[in-house]
Amino acid sequence: MKKIVIIGCGNVGLAYLKKLCMTDMALNISLIDIDEEKLNGEILDLEQSLVYRNNNINIKLGTYREVDDADIVVITAGVSQSTNDRMSDLSKANKIIVDITKELRETAFKGIVLVACNPLDVITELIAHYTDYSYNKVIGTGCMLDTARLRSLISKKINVKPTDINVYVLGEHGNSQFVAWSNANIGLENLSKFLTDDEKEALEEETRKMGSVIVKHKGYTNEGVASCLLELTLCILNDLKKVYPVSNYNTTYDTYLSTPCIIGKDGIERVVNIKLTNEEEEKLEDSSIVIKEALDKVLPRELY
Repeated sequence: MKKIVIIGCGNVGLAYLKKLCMTDMALNISLIDIDEEKLNGEILDLEQSLVYRNNNINIKLGTYREVDDADIVVITAGVSQSTNDRMSDLSKANKIIVDITKELRETAFKGIVLVACNPLDVITELIAHYTDYSYNKVIGTGCMLDTARLRSLISKKINVKPTDINVYVLGEHGNSQFVAWSNANIGLENLSKFLTDDEKEALEEETRKMGSVIVKHKGYTNEGVASCLLELTLCILNDLKKVYPVSNYNTTYDTYLSTPCIIGKDGIERVVNIKLTNEEEEKLEDSSIVIKEALDKVLPRELY
């Protein structure tokens, strides 16, 4: 059986866990969280729900020793979400990640790490740096979530299934993200045939603000990013070789940011090099600057 360890079982971690339980996979799942009493209740509740769904999933409270033989470690631990900029709680988030990675370094883990903690790109790079794991095996959900949000909005606008809309949000999972409209299409037709420039601009801005809108309404976001984590998990465990705009180490800009990557059993198996316009290249560079400036606040480059 494949083994997954979830570190941090708050709103996102539990949403991901519940989505795993709705699959037909045979899994051993270990949970690591500071609130073990609440987690015991969640485990009991889920175990009983699995009686009618999938008896091939085993869930238990774990320790970092469970990481030794895990296939995937999913890190969702972090600070509570707010409607502020994702960078605002970086110092607190970094302290949590320092503690987690210290524990990880003492294990024999050889698998793949999936990250869903904000500020996403910065935290993903910090995890890769602190653990010294291969870049292809430390993957952030990044703009995969923003891409899903954008495709959902476009789908409602033009009445086409989201799965048939080929468009990517790239760069930072944050305010400097941008849409690679030059590569966007439905079938072989450019998306410009379906949307005006004003409509594209409005959809891009709505996508950028979507996380804050959801937080304002329900207090946090969890279902969208949990679905991204599930999709990446399926890609890895089943070696699906699917393409998603995840946060990965970019050699050109020397930092983590989102570009399309092929995801399989070895994690990021290849970065897909898409041709961007000069304006889009500038936006990607701007994103890299935002991320590197945030990184420098907690981990100056001279310490690399």
